[in-house]
Amino acid sequence: MLREPFISRVKIRNYKSIGSCDVKLGRLTLLVGRNGSGKSNFLDALRFIVEGLETSLDHAMRARGGIKEVRRHSTGHPHNFSIEVKMNLPEFQVADYGFEISAQPKGGFIVKRESLSVLAPSSKPVASFEVKEGALEVGSSEHGPAPVSDRLYLVAASGNPKIRPVYDALMAMGFYNLNPEQMKEVQIPDAGELLRRDGGNIASVVSRLTDDRPESKVRICEYLKEIVSGIVDFDRVSLGHRETLQFSQEVRGSEHPWKFHASSMSDGTLRTLGILVATMQLAGRKDRVRLVGIEEPETALHPAASGALMSSLREAADNTQIVLTTHSPDLLDNCDFDEDDLLVVQSSQGTTEIGPADPSSLESIRNHLFSPGELLRMDQLQPDLTPKERQTDLCFD
Repeated sequence: MLREPFISRVKIRNYKSIGSCDVKLGRLTLLVGRNGSGKSNFLDALRFIVEGLETSLDHAMRARGGIKEVRRHSTGHPHNFSIEVKMNLPEFQVADYGFEISAQPKGGFIVKRESLSVLAPSSKPVASFEVKEGALEVGSSEHGPAPVSDRLYLVAASGNPKIRPVYDALMAMGFYNLNPEQMKEVQIPDAGELLRRDGGNIASVVSRLTDDRPESKVRICEYLKEIVSGIVDFDRVSLGHRETLQFSQEVRGSEHPWKFHASSMSDGTLRTLGILVATMQLAGRKDRVRLVGIEEPETALHPAASGALMSSLREAADNTQIVLTTHSPDLLDNCDFDEDDLLVVQSSQGTTEIGPADPSSLESIRNHLFSPGELLRMDQLQPDLTPKERQTDLCFD
């Protein structure tokens, strides 16, 4: 069971619409706000870390339209953006990791600063490095190449066995905006290492999960039965050199379940299955994925099924940290969550503001005057943006 969330704190500055946020995350966190408020930009900032490590910063930037689209558009046009995270690692170690990217006057960008600190449970330093504009100021590059100003040094530093757990944990995050049309397509088999963002390799992921953790596949099926009426089972099947999912479903008047390929299933069924698979998949051999971010899980789902879906996610959060975005009052009213699970997102003059629910909203909920969903419908669910007692900085000011 996951005792602490993998990522316990996130600090973002000048990333897309987010001017500044410094928030804590739990094992299951709901980012709640209107469409266009900037909820997806929060998840995208975390996904940017993964893509910057997996491919390159240049690729991650170009995939988002270049640094001009990534750094926040506002009066003064800030040249820099930064992302910092606090992590809980195996063996009760904790780590702070972050970087600041700076746009260059003639185009392009550099990594202005990048920092990592890993501490033992006793707070004794285990490993660290600090890079400024391509120069290593703290740490050692004896076992890897020297820093490069347009790449994240963590990739090279992961050759150090004391730093490798940080890299592996960050790479074991998945972010999803599931596309049923891609899930319906006959798919090319792969290793099933991690579900793609659109769900386009779900058959391979299901196959791997069935082989390596069959009890998880059974549990997914049990929840799918609760959420989608008539579903009996699902499995990966081969179609020549390709593959798809095959569902067994009860049909009125038939003694035995009928079998349907994914192409014949509803969008809601496929999205639901994709969400369940994403939260219970394996990032390493028989190891759970560390964090899953899912955009609008309620899409194409009947409101009556929201309770069962949230129950499944609550269970999955015992092993995998989950962050959801939603603008659905029905989803909020059909889940049993703690106050600390809620982050409210709003847009003010084009700038995204993120924080826990404000005291008046929480008081209304505690006194049963309004439900969270009712407050959202009335546009009265607000973030608490009052200055807090200063927290210790993660990586840099």
